[in-house]
Amino acid sequence: MQLTGNLLIGQQSVHGSNGSIKAVNASTGAAIEPAFGGATLADLDRACALAWSAFDVYRETAPEARAKFLEAIAQNILDIGDDLIERCMQESGLPRPRLEGERGRTVGQLRMFADVVRNGDYLGVRIDPAQPERKPMPRVDLRLRYIGLGPVAVFGASNFPLAFSVAGGDTASALAAGCPVIVKAHSAHPGTAELVGRAVQKAVKDCGMPEGTFSLLFDSGRDIGQGLVKDNRIKAAGFTGSRGGGTALMKLAAARTEPIPVYAEMSSINPVLLFPNALKNRGEAIGKAFVQSLVLGAGQFCTNPGLVLAVDGPDLDAFIAAASAALKETGAQTMLTPGIHKTYEGAVEKAASHADVTTAARGLEAKSGHQGQSALFVTTADAFRKNHELQEEIFGASSLIVRCPDLASMRELIESLEGQLTAALHIDEADYAEARSFLPALERRTGRILVNGFGTGVEVGHAMVHGGPYPSTADGRSTSVGSLAIDRFLRPVSYQDLPEALLPDAIKNDNPLSLNRRIDGKLQLAS
Repeated sequence: MQLTGNLLIGQQSVHGSNGSIKAVNASTGAAIEPAFGGATLADLDRACALAWSAFDVYRETAPEARAKFLEAIAQNILDIGDDLIERCMQESGLPRPRLEGERGRTVGQLRMFADVVRNGDYLGVRIDPAQPERKPMPRVDLRLRYIGLGPVAVFGASNFPLAFSVAGGDTASALAAGCPVIVKAHSAHPGTAELVGRAVQKAVKDCGMPEGTFSLLFDSGRDIGQGLVKDNRIKAAGFTGSRGGGTALMKLAAARTEPIPVYAEMSSINPVLLFPNALKNRGEAIGKAFVQSLVLGAGQFCTNPGLVLAVDGPDLDAFIAAASAALKETGAQTMLTPGIHKTYEGAVEKAASHADVTTAARGLEAKSGHQGQSALFVTTADAFRKNHELQEEIFGASSLIVRCPDLASMRELIESLEGQLTAALHIDEADYAEARSFLPALERRTGRILVNGFGTGVEVGHAMVHGGPYPSTADGRSTSVGSLAIDRFLRPVSYQDLPEALLPDAIKNDNPLSLNRRIDGKLQLAS
């Protein structure tokens, strides 16, 4: 499929004139054709104007029509075929099986949200019928539903070029909520972005959605990304990336005359807690499994296990020996971009040279200039407590093991951590009582607690939380994965004493959309 390097503004395909960007082959560092034109501020204004004009129409589309639109996007992505995978492999350095799996996840998310829209529970319908005879005061008729916030800016993620980018979870959930979307493509994979963007653009046209329902912009600098968040027609933003990038967008959003939410997923080291009986009985097996999780995808996951806490002693020594032996056999892997590789190498060198840190093991040396060599470090609880820089995320296959004198000190370290996406507990039945005592602290610090596994597996489902207290995310009340991700882009509206003829379909008496509704506080299921 021929790439154009064009912006997609509504149904238009135009070449941006504000500089240009080229993708870089992640393995070689060589530029890849074509050049993608950067959007101008006029292009941004056009996209925002189209999105705003589309909003009131799009948010009232019938559930079935909107669901079919999401399903059409999914099918169009599949129809791109191998061209999408091959381009994405070039731009990201990720292997084919990983990208084929990510494509499946992307399509699955879209289809899941189609089901969510059809079900209609996200509308949260509540009806308190009028009680004109109530004493001493009559009760008015009150009805509530949720509506979309408005046009949403979505920022493509470097580490998930499909599942967290143009048609990824933020876009899928925003479109499901009834919000037009403007995507700022990530500069690392513009070709992938164009291919997926065309799939969305085609679905908009084929399904008869308003033109401004979707636009895709490329940015040769920072003006467009910043301008999106500052534009008064944008009502929310979704971002996955660095803490610096996320907090910068949050500051821009907060400084607006009308501040807006920025749902930013940023920084997490995802502690792994090894409890004594599990460590004694299964330490070697846990160590091997830990390394498999650590090096998965060159460690470029926001849920990568970057911290291990355990009580010091011979059992921890055995775990470290097993993990080190496994790590020494792992090959270096191509990282997403030369810039990410450079940052990783600098962070690993900083950790290795820290006075209170020892290097337990390194993976096999890199065979090319952009491969990340995995690393495992060890420190003490006292050093970890005193040196806040040891808590900083290293984006790649690197982890730090902390030798704790006892379980009490492990719990103290959990209390000292910043907000995290995940925490993994490795326990046997004899550890249950101690593990239970950790749960309150872990609930305060994380969005997902798991047992005898690692957080790198994120299931796209209805009970998944991919979020957590700051700085893992900007708003720990939300999730960016799973069906509840739609809630980020909705707000409630209450209707008092409106005539039946003026009521939205979702809250009419005859329930034309066949929704489950809470009437007078009691849930009534649709027949």
